[in-house]
Amino acid sequence: MTYVDGFVLAVPNDHIDAYKAMAERARDVWMEHGALSYVEALGDDTPVGELTSFPRAVHLKENETVVFSWITYASREDRDAIMKKVMEDPRLKQDMESMPFDGKRMIYGGFRTIVSS
Repeated sequence: MTYVDGFVLAVPNDHIDAYKAMAERARDVWMEHGALSYVEALGDDTPVGELTSFPRAVHLKENETVVFSWITYASREDRDAIMKKVMEDPRLKQDMESMPFDGKRMIYGGFRTIVSS
């Protein structure tokens, strides 16, 4: 089964174009280094729940949009090797220093796939 890295974060609406440009560079880097797929999606139907929800999870502020992203790999071992290469890739160094979102409110993690099509 594949391995998945998942991300949820909040992007200020006036930074969406900058975020998209950063995401397109990141996609190219991840895919070059061996990721199977790379997806970035803007929240379109993310209601605030009573206890939990995407907006609550990232402490969404007014004039921000939730972003839900995932990257797939052939295995956890591939993910670890690809991630090492990605983190060393100079094309992303600038992005880490000037991200168009608040990285402290980003949620991320790695997941073993149990059902897939």
